[in-house]
Amino acid sequence: MAHDSTLRRLAERTGRALLRAHQRVATAESCTGGWVAKALTDVAGSSQWFSCGYVTYSNEAKWRELAVPRATLHRHGAVSEATVRAMARGALRRTQVGIAVAVSGIAGPDGGTSAKPVGTVWFCIAWRRGRKLNQLTHRQRFRGDRESVRRKSVAHALGLIYAAAVVASHAE
Repeated sequence: MAHDSTLRRLAERTGRALLRAHQRVATAESCTGGWVAKALTDVAGSSQWFSCGYVTYSNEAKWRELAVPRATLHRHGAVSEATVRAMARGALRRTQVGIAVAVSGIAGPDGGTSAKPVGTVWFCIAWRRGRKLNQLTHRQRFRGDRESVRRKSVAHALGLIYAAAVVASHAE
């Protein structure tokens, strides 16, 4: 399990990569409840590369704050590839940053189903290259209690931002 010192090191590394790439990031979070944004802003100087974080725990907030289509939420649910893609797109559009990460999952201890068991978390990292929007999504299945699932999700999201920043710095 990632501990706070591990998350801090990941956030610092991610911040350095964003700075080198001259990129700013926004977060769109559900199950992590703003923890990715907190980890990033715990780093001194983060105002140079962190723009903002959206905590959109409810479906209504996802629709209102990030323009996730209600039809997407109804058809696929909050914990889905389609929803995190829309969350990341919405964060990019609303903030005009270069990189956005979206996280939505089931941290437990309840809420899981056979199709989406507890520990299922969807991620999307989105970035702009010129006028083109790029998105990569994937699903993880983390084991452990609620705290563990959330910590692992934060660590994973920080890693995705870092990778996007590294790619962006090589694109220049």
